[in-house]
Amino acid sequence: MSRQPEGPPPPPVVQRLRVHYTKRGRLRFISHRDFARAFERALHRSGVPIAFSAGFSPHPKVSYAGAAPTGAASEAEYLEIGLAERSDPESVREALDAALPAGLDVVRVVAAEPDGPALADRIEASTWRIRLPGVAPETGEAALASFLALDELKVERATKQGPREVDARAAIVAGWPGDPRSEADSLPCATLEVVVRHLTPAVRPDDVVTALRRAAGLSTPAAPVATRLAQGLLDAAPPQAAMQLVDPLG
Repeated sequence: MSRQPEGPPPPPVVQRLRVHYTKRGRLRFISHRDFARAFERALHRSGVPIAFSAGFSPHPKVSYAGAAPTGAASEAEYLEIGLAERSDPESVREALDAALPAGLDVVRVVAAEPDGPALADRIEASTWRIRLPGVAPETGEAALASFLALDELKVERATKQGPREVDARAAIVAGWPGDPRSEADSLPCATLEVVVRHLTPAVRPDDVVTALRRAAGLSTPAAPVATRLAQGLLDAAPPQAAMQLVDPLG
């Protein structure tokens, strides 16, 4: 017979809250695993009545959706938590925001609809801003146009299982030039914004930059900086410049 944990089972989930948070500044270099540990510590410090799984190693009821890659900043990260006691979403937001380090900022907390779609089903694409320090705006714009004119462009990515090819062009729904202003006045800076559909394998911002280099011979003298601006569902309207995604939290 299998062993069973002693004591009563943990309280059931009575409320699900969806959390919109950011990853800014130096915190963009935190890995998803490190963020998960930091978030669980914040749950403990904040006193939020998180529900736990059953078994010998209970885990807090937290579901993550489409975490940004290490090194990328984000204004639009999402997760869902299950609570053992009903709580006011704004009070939960304030408690979590106070318990997390600056840069991991909780923007919104909303109650999930009991019979609504799962959070992951409300996210199918991301809007990314890619800044290219040292690249003239017109050069970046021309590279993006050359890339978008292609039907396919495969790039190679290093993985734990070895090199793997992904079709960077297949994931791009739309793209346009962004604000060219640079944080460093001495350098020109091209800024590009692209809507990237979430495919398997995922196409990341560094894959897009690699594709720009291949499509137009683009040279990037400084490290590109990527920031996720939004996640959500694609609008039913045809793709167009500066298209908006449907907010996953409503």
